[in-house]
Amino acid sequence: MRCPGQDMQYWKPGSIFEVDCPRCGRPVEFFKDDPARTCGGCGLRFVNPRLDFGCAAWCPHAAQCLGGLPEGLIERRNELLRERVAAAMKRRYGKDFGRIGRAGRVVRRAERLGRAERADLAVVLCAALLHEIGGEDPAAEVRGLLGELGVDPALAAAAAEAVARFASAGPGDPLEWRVLHDAWRLEAPGIAGEKGTEGVRREALLTVAGRNAVEEKSGSEPVR
Repeated sequence: MRCPGQDMQYWKPGSIFEVDCPRCGRPVEFFKDDPARTCGGCGLRFVNPRLDFGCAAWCPHAAQCLGGLPEGLIERRNELLRERVAAAMKRRYGKDFGRIGRAGRVVRRAERLGRAERADLAVVLCAALLHEIGGEDPAAEVRGLLGELGVDPALAAAAAEAVARFASAGPGDPLEWRVLHDAWRLEAPGIAGEKGTEGVRREALLTVAGRNAVEEKSGSEPVR
């Protein structure tokens, strides 16, 4: 079954429109579901300014539906996914503001480390937000929660495995586990076993970005 938003039989007047090229001003025709179009005058490829990208943040068929995505839309997709999972996390944790606060700190640190390390940010963000989910089988809990949100099953499985394994991750483990491990040790030191962020040992961290964060606090030269 094709998504109704992409099926032209459901379209209304205004679903096909023109946008002036931001470089040369020539009109460029867009269909409402075009992620981007290339100007026939100057060759500039630019993003559809009217694209409703919300569903693609969690829809498992987004890649087939929208095709290749410009970098700006990939960023927006990660932002929307983060917002949706964060809202579900807060509902799950309820009034446990300690867990909510720690998750917020860890996800912010994990995003910075993940960008620096070029990790899969969708996996990193989901896992960092849900890393304290608890239960007898945390991986199953994460898969279930993300499944309820309609998140791509492969993404849900990768995030669930990261949640289950990050605390004991080692140098040879997937990058996303190592990013979450370092963010957790830096931002939740009491739970991670350190007495404070300043007590985190550089050699205990598994990413260059994580070790650089410790070096920055100590005023030493960053790792190259």
